[in-house]
Amino acid sequence: MKLTTLTIASAIALTAAVPAFAQTTSAKAGAELTVRTDPTIAAPITGVLALNEEVTIEGCLEDVSWCKVTAADAEGWASGQYLYVEDNANAVPLVDMAGNPEELVIITQTEEGVSQGDQNGAAVATATVGALTAFALGGPVGAIVASGIAGTAVGAAAVEPTPDTLTYVAANPVDTVYLDGEVVVGAIVPAEITTFEVPQPEYRYLNVNNLPVLVDAETGTIVQIIR
Repeated sequence: MKLTTLTIASAIALTAAVPAFAQTTSAKAGAELTVRTDPTIAAPITGVLALNEEVTIEGCLEDVSWCKVTAADAEGWASGQYLYVEDNANAVPLVDMAGNPEELVIITQTEEGVSQGDQNGAAVATATVGALTAFALGGPVGAIVASGIAGTAVGAAAVEPTPDTLTYVAANPVDTVYLDGEVVVGAIVPAEITTFEVPQPEYRYLNVNNLPVLVDAETGTIVQIIR
């Protein structure tokens, strides 16, 4: 991915696809969502958005894979896949608007230099071994956002991890595995990725994109991010 000096290419005007959102600059997080310094899964973490937390959109990459956001306690880049806007009771994922650049503030590329995000992205490109996939129905955003509107994260742990499990994970760090896509509760780790035992047999753990996570031992679904 090339990322260079950022410029705003167009103003927000969501009238083409969703008239109710004209001049909207805010969205909500459809999952507990990591905010990073640059638009890449390897970038340092600056904060975490709570489920349904409102953010101000400063701009998005053209494919809306990442958006620059500002929230109460976090500022940086968040995965556009898990950001949505509301139209009455309906959630409209930002990625649904990616086909028409007139509908969002688009952050474009220039040729003035390469940012740290480029360097991080280049390092990850050679190490990425798979992709996180959505849990359940409706695709990545549909599943997560639908759960977010309901107030319950899809794929959350049915049984709370015990203190022994959390202590074990902290005391036994493992190398990170880089997977395309942001780490959220409900995403599924590919079956071919190695996971590790914890004291609770219903769970296993691994480190994805520099975040330790517990997964369901049978399905590989992320049930908790250990921060």
